[in-house]
Amino acid sequence: MVPISVLDLAAVTPGQSVAEALSNTVALAQHAERLGVTRVWYAEHHNLPSIASAAPAVLIAHVAAHTRTIRLGAGGVMLPNHSPLTIAEQYGTLAHLHPGRIDLGLGRAPGSDQVTFRAMRRAADSSDSFPQDVLELQAFLGDESRVPGVHANPGRGTHVPLYILGSSLFGASLAAALGLPYAFASHFAPGSLEEAVTLYRRQFQPSAQLEKPYVIAGLNLVVAPTREQAEAEFHVRKRGMVMALFGRGRPLSEADAEALLRMPAGQQVAQMLSCAAVGTPEDAVAYAQTFAGRAQADELIMTLGSPTLEGRLRTLSLFTQASPSAMAPGLPGTDFARSSPALAH
Repeated sequence: MVPISVLDLAAVTPGQSVAEALSNTVALAQHAERLGVTRVWYAEHHNLPSIASAAPAVLIAHVAAHTRTIRLGAGGVMLPNHSPLTIAEQYGTLAHLHPGRIDLGLGRAPGSDQVTFRAMRRAADSSDSFPQDVLELQAFLGDESRVPGVHANPGRGTHVPLYILGSSLFGASLAAALGLPYAFASHFAPGSLEEAVTLYRRQFQPSAQLEKPYVIAGLNLVVAPTREQAEAEFHVRKRGMVMALFGRGRPLSEADAEALLRMPAGQQVAQMLSCAAVGTPEDAVAYAQTFAGRAQADELIMTLGSPTLEGRLRTLSLFTQASPSAMAPGLPGTDFARSSPALAH
């Protein structure tokens, strides 16, 4: 089994406060740290009342202050929403506060709907400059700025490791060209997984950060003592995604979501979540091993699909107990700074 990590969406479940959801993110990260999980990432999403990770840098700072060793990062920052300098300053600050523990995954999607897109003051063509923005950000975190006379302070010289996130051939090509690790969002957009990873590995160019390709693949995970219990919890996850996707601006009831699940829109959601290890520990490990091979993955990043904190902690415990090799220390990708003396800061 390849090493595993966690993508925590900081879920706000019905009847729960945002403060409670954020407290749960700390508890999950502490639990993952005890189990030896490689890293926990938080995704930038906007205008979704069921997700509390709209400001990943703030959340990472909070969780890092309550953990000791686990790597934490954005999975990811939607870079066209921000200036590269601002992100360099934020994650450079985190790197100084928590040396050797901070990752920075980058995506080019808005992480929101079109109305929110406009509210964020994004230009219609803002994603077109994503490759140039990545290079500018990388330079701000390095030693030589690409903007004469402007430096990220804090940030300069921290060499926070970058990851390209995506679900298409564009992201795969960019990650390969820049010699960066590639994280594929197969936990909700699996369609181009094999093609994108194959292209990335074929076109990869070594860089100062990374000598050879490194692929992280997303996978939904729900583990319970019985398959029936795990499937029931994962069904709640599907219903929640329907409510998030189709309930923007008009809250949906659970009955509405169940009705949608039986319609073509619901089948679309089922397809989005089709990469899922759901069942007993043995079932989940077997699926994850097969999936890792199909994805040519060096690491799996798990979205824990149980609707409760207790269920997510249980899922992670049962899975790691059934697959202890996934928790081995010193695995590739846990510290890219080791690959180059220039990054040993």
